[in-house]
Amino acid sequence: MKKTLVIFLLTTLLALVFPLNEANAEETVIWQWSDVGMEGGSVCDLAIDPQTPSTLYAVIWEKGVFKSINGGKYWSSASNGFTDFSISALAIDPQTPSTLYAGTYDEGVFKSNDGGASWNAVNTELTDLFIMALAIDPQTPSTLYAGTYDEGVFKSNDGGASWNAVHDVLSPIGINTLIVDPQNSSTLYAGTWSGVFKSVDGGASWSAVDTGLTDHGIPALAIDPQTPSTLYVGTRIRGVFKSTNGATHWSAVHTGLKNHNIFELVIDPLTPSTLYTGTAGGVFKSDNGGASWSVADRGLTDTTIYHLVIDPQTPSTLYAGTSGGVLKSFDGGASWITASSGLPAFSIKALAIDPQTPSTLYAGTWGESVFKSINGGAFWSTGNSRISENHIHYITDIAIDPQTPSTLYAGTLGGVLKSTNSGASWSGASLGLTYKTIDALVIDPQTPSTLYASTSHDKLTNEGALRGIVGVVFKSVDGGASWSAANTGLPDKNISALVVDPQTPSTLYASTNEYEYTDEGVFQRVVGGAIFKSADGGTSWSAVNTELSAHDILTLAIDPLTPSTLYAGTSEGVFKSVDGGASWNAANAGLNATQIKALVIDPQTPSTLYAGTSKGVFRSNNGGNCWSAVNIGLPATQINRLAIDPQTPSILYAVTWYGGVFKGRLVDWEPSPFFPIILPEVPLGCIQP
Repeated sequence: MKKTLVIFLLTTLLALVFPLNEANAEETVIWQWSDVGMEGGSVCDLAIDPQTPSTLYAVIWEKGVFKSINGGKYWSSASNGFTDFSISALAIDPQTPSTLYAGTYDEGVFKSNDGGASWNAVNTELTDLFIMALAIDPQTPSTLYAGTYDEGVFKSNDGGASWNAVHDVLSPIGINTLIVDPQNSSTLYAGTWSGVFKSVDGGASWSAVDTGLTDHGIPALAIDPQTPSTLYVGTRIRGVFKSTNGATHWSAVHTGLKNHNIFELVIDPLTPSTLYTGTAGGVFKSDNGGASWSVADRGLTDTTIYHLVIDPQTPSTLYAGTSGGVLKSFDGGASWITASSGLPAFSIKALAIDPQTPSTLYAGTWGESVFKSINGGAFWSTGNSRISENHIHYITDIAIDPQTPSTLYAGTLGGVLKSTNSGASWSGASLGLTYKTIDALVIDPQTPSTLYASTSHDKLTNEGALRGIVGVVFKSVDGGASWSAANTGLPDKNISALVVDPQTPSTLYASTNEYEYTDEGVFQRVVGGAIFKSADGGTSWSAVNTELSAHDILTLAIDPLTPSTLYAGTSEGVFKSVDGGASWNAANAGLNATQIKALVIDPQTPSTLYAGTSKGVFRSNNGGNCWSAVNIGLPATQINRLAIDPQTPSILYAVTWYGGVFKGRLVDWEPSPFFPIILPEVPLGCIQP
């Protein structure tokens, strides 16, 4: 009763003292955010408890080990004890499943004796080695094997306490997978980039067993648990091969297998004639020992399947590890559902909204290519967008043709990609780009075949030490088919942002930054930034930044209705120009945050704009004169990208580096002393009586 009375009096007092008007309209709305996912991350390995199959472990790229105790319904971190999260392989002791081993990229092997609650290094002789595969002797689990990237195979007879090299001829060969014969544990098989190798003496010696194989890149191996002389291998480009005589001879078995890029093979332990393969084109199933295959991927959200595990007690239940998290099937692969709740979100660098169908979104991820949602972020998929070329799936920016939104472009660390079918497939569009690291992409809104790309490359000393980042602007007038430099007048400095005047597209603005490095190439500080303007489509540039030279300029935004009005997000706040960049003034009242990495303007009411900052999202409804935080439901963390629905500007999307995508909506609120609610904070200096 007392609490209600206090709220009544406080609300009434505020209504009397601060009557709501245009000047402080931030108070009249509440902004509500919801997480729209991208949960999952890229799964590097999956393992299932053989005694309690509802317990699973997943390795997420650069995020560590995660554990589920309810069949994938929810996951939680199980990485305590790792010095970093570069984990590459997992193995479970089949007799004592609370004992696990994890292989890492450069720190050898770690061990857990408590089901992943804690981990300790077991690295004697393994320090600095990249562990690509682990295998445990099913009869004597204290014996285990570690396959490395380029040092062959190591063996431990004491549960990882010590290791010895047993690689023989395998020393320079990368080991992709290892399996132990379940009935005769002195027999092992290794799948490598140079074919299949076999050992019959516990790894002491190895011999190649490749007869019949037409592809020697072997990412996957599987052994029949009931008849171990029967094996299957998955190859990189030639599909599946089978041997029925202990790998003496192999025969192709891929009738019906529409994709021959194999990542994983698993066998039904109760019915070994049933097996599954994970490919770059989904899951395929065989019920006749590989003689024929059929598609088993209805409901899959990612066509590339990197890992598969099968429930040993209920083999109709399977789990798939993809670049988009974990998926589960209860019916032998006939259908799949997402099982990624609790897994960390993707690292997202870019976000774009279809201007004609705003429920369609594209998110560019760091290492996992482009994801697409057709329902406002409720569900995401990659389709066929994953590109395998080096660096090409690290997305830095996305630009959509405003007239033909099925055409879009992606900037990457390896050049520009173009799609003409709404992201279903991509092709390179980098001819003429001298430098391939793309920092920003913009499209001429009136002539969408004209694009601009800012690129960057390292500036090195004669000794090879880093001295700075050099940016170059390129222009294409043929939809990315070819590019030429459009850089005259720009300094040899990093280009952080590009914007095009929507009414006069021959006018562009570019922001640059200069960094200082030590003689050894270690970053020291930001020396300062600058803004340049071109009035001739990038042919020439001149500086327009007299007030900003001491700031690190991170982003630019241009008023769509009054293009002479611009905003610059910097490391120290927001600056505004109303004369086409000729002069700039701080626009920071109420903005108690730094690192303004994102700015978007309401296309219908340009006096309303949003800033992505180090403390979440801030909103101004008066052209930057004052700001207030709008973070209900949003983590108060660094916002890297913002995107606004062009048709319904009360819908906004925000991207954090590791937090995924959040969707915000404006909710009208009529203040009432009878409706107790937490009042939005009114920024000091923003209230005008």
